Amino acid sequence: MTDQNQTPEGTEAEAMPDTAAAESPDGRISPEARIQALEAELAQIRDQHLRALADMENLRRRAQREVEDAGKYAVTKFARDVLAVSDNLERAAQAVPPEKRGGDPLVDQLAQGVDMTLSSFRQTLETHGIRRVDPLGERFDSKLHQAMMEVEDRTKPAGTVVQVLQTGYVIADRLLRPAMVAVSRGGPKEGAPAPETPGSRVDTSA
Repeated sequence: MTDQNQTPEGTEAEAMPDTAAAESPDGRISPEARIQALEAELAQIRDQHLRALADMENLRRRAQREVEDAGKYAVTKFARDVLAVSDNLERAAQAVPPEKRGGDPLVDQLAQGVDMTLSSFRQTLETHGIRRVDPLGERFDSKLHQAMMEVEDRTKPAGTVVQVLQTGYVIADRLLRPAMVAVSRGGPKEGAPAPETPGSRVDTSA
């Protein structure tokens, strides 16, 4: 008679965990299994180490970029405050244009002093990485210019800066203040061929 409580042959071995298969008869883990476990742990540690190195490099670059930006743009707020001084000096220099000088020696000396002060002031700004944006005659650029009005001027391509109402400034590679300008309208499109005049066409059919 067959014992109903008897376990079929092989059932116990199939139910045994995989780790047990790697154990030696006395219950210890085999060297091969131990090596595989250590290799897996080493690979994990190596991956964590590489990730940590990448994070440290990114942090170093970010800190370096912040230091460089701090050096470039540290005077941004101060620069904006002193632009009004530059504007006033420009207005004072324009108050006595060169064609109106030569009549009064005192006025001439005063105008010359304003010109020298304005020139020195501009050089000081450039020393600190602050450059003027004076786009007269250039194509309008919304990144650097602010259009205040349009002027009918058919001698210029549409969108050309025909008047600078207020000089703009950039600090390093950032816009500090846009140039306020007037742009032309109604002229020929940039790159379009100029209208022909009688006799201007050369006949090449001969």
